[in-house]
Amino acid sequence: MEFKVGDFVVHPVYRMGHITAIEKKQFAELEPCLYYQIAFPRRTIWIPVEVQDTVGLRLVVTKSDLDQYRDLLKSPPVPLNSNHPRRRPMDLARLVQRGSFPVMCEVVRDLTLSDRRKPLGITAKTILRKTQQRLCQEWAIAAEISVAEATQEIDTLLRATQEASPK
Repeated sequence: MEFKVGDFVVHPVYRMGHITAIEKKQFAELEPCLYYQIAFPRRTIWIPVEVQDTVGLRLVVTKSDLDQYRDLLKSPPVPLNSNHPRRRPMDLARLVQRGSFPVMCEVVRDLTLSDRRKPLGITAKTILRKTQQRLCQEWAIAAEISVAEATQEIDTLLRATQEASPK
């Protein structure tokens, strides 16, 4: 998928930014090629158009897609695998790093309920906090609302999930 100037995109490391230009550039001795210039809050990066999928660059979810993610957040949580408690945070971090919006919804839903049942460890709490921040930021852009409003909506959906599931 090719992006256009002005598109809001998600990068797995730098999070959300927007395409400010698409231009041909030559770095060092490499052949010139097309690059997306992407502005993030603290930096601007250039990504070759031809490797956007490899890098994991994707569009911010659309407003119309949020309904399916509301349903996902309200769906029954999947219990965390307790067979390998030391591996679990690393597995979650790896999943979240890919930047998939549905995975972020699932991780926030599952960790939130897990924390309600038994307090999470420091690493899992950090993963939950950071993932929830990313989820709320992207939700706000997609829904065209403030981050505070997005946070409130997601919290309401999670409370409904918690009330519906047994302790």
